[in-house]
Amino acid sequence: MDTLPTPRYRIGAAAREAGVGVDTIRYYEREGLLPEPRRRASGYRDYDVSAIAQLRFIRRAKELGFSLDDIRELLALSTDRNRGVAGVKARAQERLDDVEHRIRELKRMQRGLKKLIDACPGHGELAQCPILKALSAKEAS
Repeated sequence: MDTLPTPRYRIGAAAREAGVGVDTIRYYEREGLLPEPRRRASGYRDYDVSAIAQLRFIRRAKELGFSLDDIRELLALSTDRNRGVAGVKARAQERLDDVEHRIRELKRMQRGLKKLIDACPGHGELAQCPILKALSAKEAS
């Protein structure tokens, strides 16, 4: 029974397959998120399908707002049979809590800006501008 050779990719092809830039791959290698690939005789980096999968994992985690340190932890948890799923869930819950906190803060800022914009007639003397007055006030209202 013949086995098919595992596909191998040079860095440009790996970047296209994973949906990231070439410089991003090099950066992830320097940061230790992606292991150094083996090198071809020509010196070119040689990536396999597991590296492509790991790059996709990193990209998707970044899209969800995980930091590189978070991603490093998630990658470690993904191979930890003892803490694996529970650890990943806990880390994702922490990320969700952070996102929800940021949303509350953004909504608070939105209400404040709306209040200032509604109070401003959009014309007149700068010294009478309610937005500038509120920003210059000693205490926030």
